[in-house]
Amino acid sequence: VQLQASGGGLVQAGGSLKLSCAASGSVLRFNTMGWYRQAPGKERELVARISRSVGTKYADSVKGRFTISRDSAWKKVYLEMSSLKPDDTAVYYCKVNSAWGEVWGQGTQVTVSS
Repeated sequence: VQLQASGGGLVQAGGSLKLSCAASGSVLRFNTMGWYRQAPGKERELVARISRSVGTKYADSVKGRFTISRDSAWKKVYLEMSSLKPDDTAVYYCKVNSAWGEVWGQGTQVTVSS
């Protein structure tokens, strides 16, 4: 399985971006699809995830501003980001989990200027 993330870029504070992540190759039955981010000098953290069993979960810092969604086949996951803040600047990674383990995408840079 390979994950290809896209949609990052440079945006002004208050702006919006939509990230996409598509799975290819031997696509397994994913149980969870999610987005994480890592800012310089900080640990990687959960942004949002969507699970077959428990639905969606968001980091407190993005609640009300970000929305995670997926396609009906569970092969693509999206992250719509609005009201972006400079603190949202990070490399964003998608990740999927299946019964066989987890797979990470390569990351896409999001930079929010003040």
